[in-house]
Amino acid sequence: MRARLALLVAAVSVLIVIAFLVPLALLLRTSAEDRATARATADVQGLAPVVGTADSETVRLTVDQLVQSGRPVSVFLPDGDQLGAPAPRTPAVELAARGQSLTADTPEGREVVIAVQGRTDGTAVIRTFVSDAELTHGVDRAWLVLSLLGLLLVLIGLAVADRLARTLVRPIGELSAVSHRLANAELDARVEPSGPAELREVGGALNHLAGRIQELLVQEREQVADLSHRLRTPLTALRLEAESLADPQDAARIAGAVDGLERAVTGLIRQARWRTPADGAVVTDAVATVTDRVAFWSVLAEETGRAVDLDLAPGPLPVGVPADELAAAVDALLGNVFAHTPDGTAFAVRLASDGDQVVLTVADEGPGITAESVRRGASQAGSTGLGLDIARRAAQASGGRLELGERPGGGAEVMLHLGTPRISSSRP
Repeated sequence: MRARLALLVAAVSVLIVIAFLVPLALLLRTSAEDRATARATADVQGLAPVVGTADSETVRLTVDQLVQSGRPVSVFLPDGDQLGAPAPRTPAVELAARGQSLTADTPEGREVVIAVQGRTDGTAVIRTFVSDAELTHGVDRAWLVLSLLGLLLVLIGLAVADRLARTLVRPIGELSAVSHRLANAELDARVEPSGPAELREVGGALNHLAGRIQELLVQEREQVADLSHRLRTPLTALRLEAESLADPQDAARIAGAVDGLERAVTGLIRQARWRTPADGAVVTDAVATVTDRVAFWSVLAEETGRAVDLDLAPGPLPVGVPADELAAAVDALLGNVFAHTPDGTAFAVRLASDGDQVVLTVADEGPGITAESVRRGASQAGSTGLGLDIARRAAQASGGRLELGERPGGGAEVMLHLGTPRISSSRP
């Protein structure tokens, strides 16, 4: 924008300078020619009384003095004699000999001829010549001054345009920066309104929009937290029912499931109400979390006749995902195996280090999975369709990704690439 505004001002300034300075330059040249012609005419007119009344010798002496002063003057007498500087008898001289004074332009300059009448022997002619150098004396310097003045005016216009552009571009740049910060979930970002009234109004509107978005998000998080908190009552009832079971093993198993569900609800409430950037790097041991969740699902796998192939790399393997989010992602992947494959379908869980990432692979021998299932809300078995999306968002939060594929022998294979913890620089 600054470049375009500067270009526009430069073009307008150049046009204005040309419109004013070119006629002024031509006027200066015409004025210089008129001045030079007037000086030459005045010199030869002072000689006219002498030529009209004195004898030839007196005229010769007077003309020679004028020639020695630097003025090329020639006098053509009626008898054909020529006094002063040698000069051809031009058509202008012939015309002046008939009694008409005039000036005539030639390729070399300007010719001034004056007819002197009153002599007894006829009309004499006084001729002088003004060269092009004399006609344009001082014009080049005046044109140079005008050119420098025009250039100075253009530069001043560009400086004013740049300053004006800065007053427009800087507030626009601040608006753009704040909008990008808001897009990156920095909801406390605000712009300081500045610049023209229109831009100040836009800045105020953006601040109002950011505040409104923040208010709506707070309300939404409170609603999610309230809904999650309502689950505590049925969970408490379920725990009491589990404790009343006669079989201690069933009671312990159901109580463990209730504890896991309660931890998930607590994590959901904490995430909904206090979703703020962490002060330091998030570090979770992927081996410990995956081992814990596989052990939880192994009980159900044994009851449904599923063989579990667990292959975990030696720990610890730190990843940049909170423990509850990683556990939710693992539960989502293993839950999909139980939800989308028939009983008795074997599955495998592998955890390995791959450079600067940790790769969690969950593969089964079921019917497979399509890429559309990773879309939020998409489901092939009547579920909510959020499982793979939860895993994908957990991976992306750590700088990783989610990949879907198929095993060579058939079945689905989901690979969760998890990034290592980010080292945050501490500020004094």
